Amino acid sequence: MKKLFFFIGFLLLSGSAVFAQKKETKEINYTSERTSKNEEKYPGALIMYKVDNQVNFTHEGIKVWSDQAIFYKEDNFFRASGNVKMIQGDTITLTSGYAEYDGNTEFAFASNDVELSTPTTLLTTDSLFFDRQKQQAFYRSGGKVRDTASTITSKVGRYYLDNKKITFLNDVEVTNEENTINSNHLDFYEDTGESYLYGPSTITGENNKVYFERGFYDTHKDYGYFVRNSTIYYENREMRGDSIYFDRTKGFASATNNIKVIDTTHQSIARGHYAEVHQDKDSVFITKRALVSKKQGQDSIHVHSDTLMITGKPDHRVIRGYYDARFLKENMNGKADSIYMSEAQGITKLLGNPVAFVDLIQMTGDTIELFNNTKTNKLDSLSVHDNAFLIQKDSISGYNQVKGKMMYALFKENNELDVADFIKNTETIYYWRDEKEKEEIIGINKAVSSSISIEFQDNEVYAIEYFESPENTTFRPSDFPENARKLRGFNWRGEERILTKEQLFEAEKPFDLPKIKGIPLPDEKSFFGDDNLEIPKINEKSRLNPEDLKARREDHPSTSEEEESKDN
Repeated sequence: MKKLFFFIGFLLLSGSAVFAQKKETKEINYTSERTSKNEEKYPGALIMYKVDNQVNFTHEGIKVWSDQAIFYKEDNFFRASGNVKMIQGDTITLTSGYAEYDGNTEFAFASNDVELSTPTTLLTTDSLFFDRQKQQAFYRSGGKVRDTASTITSKVGRYYLDNKKITFLNDVEVTNEENTINSNHLDFYEDTGESYLYGPSTITGENNKVYFERGFYDTHKDYGYFVRNSTIYYENREMRGDSIYFDRTKGFASATNNIKVIDTTHQSIARGHYAEVHQDKDSVFITKRALVSKKQGQDSIHVHSDTLMITGKPDHRVIRGYYDARFLKENMNGKADSIYMSEAQGITKLLGNPVAFVDLIQMTGDTIELFNNTKTNKLDSLSVHDNAFLIQKDSISGYNQVKGKMMYALFKENNELDVADFIKNTETIYYWRDEKEKEEIIGINKAVSSSISIEFQDNEVYAIEYFESPENTTFRPSDFPENARKLRGFNWRGEERILTKEQLFEAEKPFDLPKIKGIPLPDEKSFFGDDNLEIPKINEKSRLNPEDLKARREDHPSTSEEEESKDN
């Protein structure tokens, strides 16, 4: 039993010794060519001066030189002034006009033309706090950091020496040869040039500008990723999205989820859930529920397809839609395999199994072209090339039909059909009604002619004129069999009419937005204390007072409570 007590006692004593060893503070060593005392002014202090060599202090891997110093040996604390130089290891050098250092807490303060240099960066400021135990430096009187590519200024800065990271707060500005970055919170990694930005931020270049409220940017390679309220402004375009990737060196940007590309010159907006912009080629690629809406006179045209391409300079902009392309205007709509629109030419082409509707009038052919007046941008005319076929569904029964090789039509000011001319191998079937009893069909006319001209009223066939010896026969309805009431090639596609913007997407499969990988908020405490803004202990011989070390809300790197709530 005695042996047991002895063993426990040994452990307790050993533990106390270890604990005491951890708490042991090493004394500051010094050398000085000239030393004096002034007990009245500096009680208990050694006053040191440079003669040929500067005063020198060493402590725990740090060396300090100065022209003069006041050293309080009992407090393990000194104040140095005049060409102060502090070196830690072989990577960190601090110079200033004044500095003080507490060997017990390893806390230093420097002021007057402070410079902190590492192999890759140079920090200049008016005053700097340096906590060697945390290996962190801090300024809040304004500072500037230079590396090989950029210069960064801010009111507040915090240097994490172990991680080679600097947090900049309040009026942050990054400048280099390519752009200028402005933010209220930027975390910068000096080895890589990578930056994380929080809160309203902008990156401004010669031909573009990016706005975002949370993002990543590589200042060396000039590319970034932005995830909140992000917008890229070009000379004549804006691109917005839930997330945006931007590479300035390649003139490339891509966006994901809830995309909006605004053409400020041509009053058009493209939407979708994935988009790419190639600035040098002046092109936009957009897909995943892609839609472009464009102003045309007093009307607008909406175009949807699986993929949309917008290319060309502003005065030669071209829109192309591929795979199940559809369009919708005020009283006109249609679809085709693909669509082509050129504002400079004032032309819209429907290519591949096209169909177009003006109210209940259907037009089909190998190719359909719509022409706008290039000055007023209003719909002017229409042409159907090869196998032109016009069908108007009768409100009671049957279909009025006209076919020919080609069709050319003119529109009125209100986008209603005015006249249409069919040429080469034209045929018609037309239902005649009693002028008084509109519900009664009095005859069905079938005709063949070399060309036909049709007049419309209220987007309905009003009169037909035949040219060059037409073969024209009118039958009683009872004498005209059902199987003869449709011209060869007849194909009514009325179920494909598009009456609302929602119908533009009705053929698409359900689409779930991909989850965006966000950028988390930084989880860091104040340099001087915790969230309760504690005031750290300072040596009573220090020039600093508690107010100098009191943490301020604006010095804290965390973003606002509102920002945090958005992530929850």
